[in-house]
Amino acid sequence: MKAMILAAGRGERMRPLTDTTPKPLLLVAGKPIIQYTIEQLVSAGFTEIVINIAHLGEQIKQVLGSGKQFGASIVYSDEGETGLETAGGIANALTLLGKSTFLVVNGDIANDYNFSQLHNKKIDLAHLVLIPNPEHHPEGDFHLSAGGLVSETGGSSLTFSGIGLYHPKLFNNMEAGIKKLGPLLRKAMAKNRVTGEKFNGFWMDIGTPERLKEMEEHLLFTLNDE
Repeated sequence: MKAMILAAGRGERMRPLTDTTPKPLLLVAGKPIIQYTIEQLVSAGFTEIVINIAHLGEQIKQVLGSGKQFGASIVYSDEGETGLETAGGIANALTLLGKSTFLVVNGDIANDYNFSQLHNKKIDLAHLVLIPNPEHHPEGDFHLSAGGLVSETGGSSLTFSGIGLYHPKLFNNMEAGIKKLGPLLRKAMAKNRVTGEKFNGFWMDIGTPERLKEMEEHLLFTLNDE
């Protein structure tokens, strides 16, 4: 199974840091954010990786290269300067991702999720990893039924982690261009074609300078605790 890391975002909440450095290359404990994700994927057996790029994307290509140093094979989907949003970016990369189910991970999250358990996961159109609502997103995104279906309504809400499996069919008939993922998922949810799971482990959205510092503190504490 191939994996895609979303790395084309402008990183507005990280400015001025992202005025000269793309968010995926911001350092946490001396290592680019995106490198942690690459190493996590490779250790879980995902070695064929697609990375979409936009703002300052050439820097990402220069730093990561072919991925050989990580034990991976990395190819890039260039979206130009502005980016195509999540659904537009994935659709733009479909020729690189193939015709089978693939994994997509946000490039600005940190977690200890076990990606290896997704290799043989059977899905319809999408399978989402959901987490308890973090403080900065208390309202959540979706609901998960006891049977594992994801919907817009139901019991208590959960937040989408930015980790998901998708089948290329989800993007059939989607017009090219800037497209968000939410509307596509909600349309599929209405037909009971999206499953999910709840993950209770470590997860962090590294979306602001404050959380960048929190992540570094977490890593240093973890290293010192080993």
